[in-house]
Amino acid sequence: MATLSLRITYSPAYTLVPTYECFNQCSYCNFRVQPGSDTWLSLAQARVTLRELKAIEILILSGEVHPHSSRRADWLEHIYALCQLALAEGFLPHTNAGPLGFEEMAKLKQANVSMGLMLEQLTPTLLDSVHRRAPSKQPAVRLEQLTWAGQLQIPFTTGLLLGIGETQADWEETLIAIANLHHQYGHIQEVILQPHQPGERQQQLGQPCDDAMLLAAVKLARQRLPDDVTIQIPPNLVQSSQTLIDCIESGVRDLGGIGPIDEVNPTYHHQSLKSLTDLLQSNGYSLQPRLPIYPQHDDWLSPPLKQKVQSWRTRLDS
Repeated sequence: MATLSLRITYSPAYTLVPTYECFNQCSYCNFRVQPGSDTWLSLAQARVTLRELKAIEILILSGEVHPHSSRRADWLEHIYALCQLALAEGFLPHTNAGPLGFEEMAKLKQANVSMGLMLEQLTPTLLDSVHRRAPSKQPAVRLEQLTWAGQLQIPFTTGLLLGIGETQADWEETLIAIANLHHQYGHIQEVILQPHQPGERQQQLGQPCDDAMLLAAVKLARQRLPDDVTIQIPPNLVQSSQTLIDCIESGVRDLGGIGPIDEVNPTYHHQSLKSLTDLLQSNGYSLQPRLPIYPQHDDWLSPPLKQKVQSWRTRLDS
């Protein structure tokens, strides 16, 4: 039985997409467009959007400009400017823009309260299948980001993509790698377990990650990850309400960013907060908003960022 009123969290979030263009071509992607075919989100457009929002977190989620592209520096500067704009409008930015250089991460740390990058899976076999045309999905490159985030004291979210051709042994390898880095640096806030669900725009449909696979991954993750790393699942990608509750019973404590659109999986709409709240309450849980940075990492922030975070903590506690 669930513990009465056990707290399950979510982030009231909105996603800003600087650009959908991406040089990777993952076969399951429903997000990317061809490089050069997209008009980047302007600061003026973003400002209009932000001033109409009720949210806390602004997820800056970008397609990837090639590291050797002549536009890479402009792209990073634009992401930084969007983060600064979000801060100026009273929100807390969290950036996920693919693998970054050490100096790029250090720059974005100045304007983000947290950052993220999905490991997906560390197995190199996916480079021969779903990641065959995705150079930045090299496992070592992505794992390096987690190391650098720890060295830079960036509160970080990572995760696994489930059902893209990996095995349970691959899950375990990836989870252990995350756990080892967290033991060294203490910077992993959340691990997302994201079930692949076929969308309308991907190159190859593939098979969905069914609920049994997701639940097995949750149970393994709770065994392999440190207790202070939160397990997160996106409720819009879970096939049944009962499985969502089963996952919570097995160790899930967070439902991620919930906003108008899931930009990565636009085919799958979020339930209303009322529906999720009612479902959880009927099973002995409460749904509570949180910030994109966990309290144990507040002291890693610069004084101006820490002040903005503390202001939000006061508002949520009141």
